[in-house]
Amino acid sequence: MILAVAGGKGGVGKTTVSMNLGVELDAIVVDGDLTNADLPHTTGPDLHDVLAGHAEPSEAVTEFGPLHLLPCGRSLEGARAADLSRLETVVESLERRHGNVLIDSPAGLAQDVGTILEIADATVLVTTPEETALADATRTKELALELDSQIAAVALNKVQGDETTVETRKAEVRDRFNVSTVPIPQTPAIAESQQDERLLTEFAPENQAVDCFAELGWILQRNRDWIVG
Repeated sequence: MILAVAGGKGGVGKTTVSMNLGVELDAIVVDGDLTNADLPHTTGPDLHDVLAGHAEPSEAVTEFGPLHLLPCGRSLEGARAADLSRLETVVESLERRHGNVLIDSPAGLAQDVGTILEIADATVLVTTPEETALADATRTKELALELDSQIAAVALNKVQGDETTVETRKAEVRDRFNVSTVPIPQTPAIAESQQDERLLTEFAPENQAVDCFAELGWILQRNRDWIVG
């Protein structure tokens, strides 16, 4: 199963969702942002090298705790050398090897985002409750549907308020996108885990957000046959 994690607007938490959802799905997470990489990076080969034909995908895969990552380079030279047309072959090889693949998509609606959405079996939309983020997520949904990538779920990130407020926001977003929606609370533990360079499941396993990522993973696994069908 290949899933794009996308949302249009920068700063909504796509990378956070990708990494923590990757744990729940036992997936390899690919940094699909060729010009502004976000996933942890190593000194070995990266996606730039793979797309330029200088390394095999398996050579660029690294571990971050229990998670497998394919990071992307951070140089302009590497981005220019990368051949985006090779991405589908790379991702399909990872799917055969690892089973599930999540592609952490860049912000915006540029060509690389369209390529990722087209490769994916379905898309997980990430948005915050603000209207600007929801509008960008709506545009991403429209592009995904044009490219035959269905929306599998919405991660409503950085939600604040009491239980009633959260449930109200969840219902509003679910109705807007007509798909299962999981609210993820605004919690200092997420930022603290990133500063500590650890996954949230390791840093604060009892945190409420961990249960939310588990719920999102369960929804996607439950719908797996529909997603890949």
